[in-house]
Amino acid sequence: MMKTDLTELRIRHMRHLRRSARVTTAQWRRKIVYWAAAIVVGLVAVGFATAADAAAALRTRLVHWDPWIMLAITPAGLALSTWLTRTWFRGAQGSGIPQTIATLHLDDFAVVDRLLSLRIAFGKILLTTLGLLAGASIGREGPTVQVGAAIMHAFGRWLNLSAVGMRRGLILAGGASGVSAAFNTPLGGIVFAIEELSHSFEQRTSGTMLTGVILSGVTAIALVGNYTYFGHTDVVVPIGISWIAVLACGILGGVSGGAFSAILIRSSAGLPGVLGQFVSRRPVAFAAACGLVLAVLGVASGGITYGTGYLQAREIITGQTHYPASFFILKYIATIVSYCSGIPGGLFAPSLAIGAGIGGWIAQFLPHTTPGAVVLLGTVAYFSAVVQAPLTATVIVMEMSDNQQVTLALLATSFLAYAVSRTVCSQSLYSALAEKFLDVVEHAPPPAEETAAPPRAAIVPGPTAPERF
Repeated sequence: MMKTDLTELRIRHMRHLRRSARVTTAQWRRKIVYWAAAIVVGLVAVGFATAADAAAALRTRLVHWDPWIMLAITPAGLALSTWLTRTWFRGAQGSGIPQTIATLHLDDFAVVDRLLSLRIAFGKILLTTLGLLAGASIGREGPTVQVGAAIMHAFGRWLNLSAVGMRRGLILAGGASGVSAAFNTPLGGIVFAIEELSHSFEQRTSGTMLTGVILSGVTAIALVGNYTYFGHTDVVVPIGISWIAVLACGILGGVSGGAFSAILIRSSAGLPGVLGQFVSRRPVAFAAACGLVLAVLGVASGGITYGTGYLQAREIITGQTHYPASFFILKYIATIVSYCSGIPGGLFAPSLAIGAGIGGWIAQFLPHTTPGAVVLLGTVAYFSAVVQAPLTATVIVMEMSDNQQVTLALLATSFLAYAVSRTVCSQSLYSALAEKFLDVVEHAPPPAEETAAPPRAAIVPGPTAPERF
């Protein structure tokens, strides 16, 4: 009898061990897939950056050959981008960050699957690169957020994940990984996910997100080296009279950045009057008209308003070149026009360039403060005012300039600009656009299998204002 009981206990124990081994194996398989997805995000982000740089270099050669050629290339490029977006890549328009935020709040994962499909991710890369070639004032960093989220979401679908929390966690990890790899700022990616993308404590403490950020960042470093986005700076802002720069940059950056966000939020609801009717009826023609405006601004500025503005921002921050106030004013206008055109493209890089221009202009009136330090304060002020995420702005600018000596001044300027921006624009730009996008999705027609409507219409219906998201 004793032997029989012992035998049964051994059998039960062996069965328990086999079940535990199967669970452990499944968990490890899932972890390996997550890690592979994060590495893929890093690879794609580097490839995206390479394509964007190549497009910018080709545009620069064209401008040097004949500046007037952009009067044809820019309108044609924006018209083509808008047509492709509305025909083949509906859901790829705009920055990509509002779409990513919206997917974290959607319960209908059929819509999420379409919005974060690999086809949309490919379209985002292709059309953002086309926009940079055409001279639009856009960036690749925001689109990389949606691309990263789409890649991680695709891997989650491949694993047949059913838990809503896990699927949203992967989207969050993908978006954060995209920021990390695009800027080479792993801390910035984490803080961005916490402050801007995430809206629950569980998602904020996601180990998947942290692992994804680290692996995608390491992948980018392995491919392009441990670079800093704007190089290394040694400037400091000692407490005292130098902190007048904090007040000046915080107030001016906050007002201009808040006004920028308010304009974009208002335009996302539709332009008024006859112009709004023209946008609805002839979106491609309107994009071409926006392209003509951008080309005129580019010709008038000597080409410095085209593209991301990265080179101009780097030159201002490192003190290589001094740009007049017209630079950030024209860049400001060009970025608004590029957004209103409805083409895919982000706001991060142009915002950094505008902020650097503001800081460079302020620096000439503050002889008691190192010019490079004022430029960094202007950059963080305007960026914080636009995204209304002061911690994200501070960490990203700090990491991009490889300078921890100005952390306190950056924080003070960023939070001051944030407070000023909130008085000008009470809504966060990306959150407001995400809310509008959610409203559109909730009133969208049912999918194609339920009606005769084409599948693309189920993502964003008709030629409405949210096309510019």
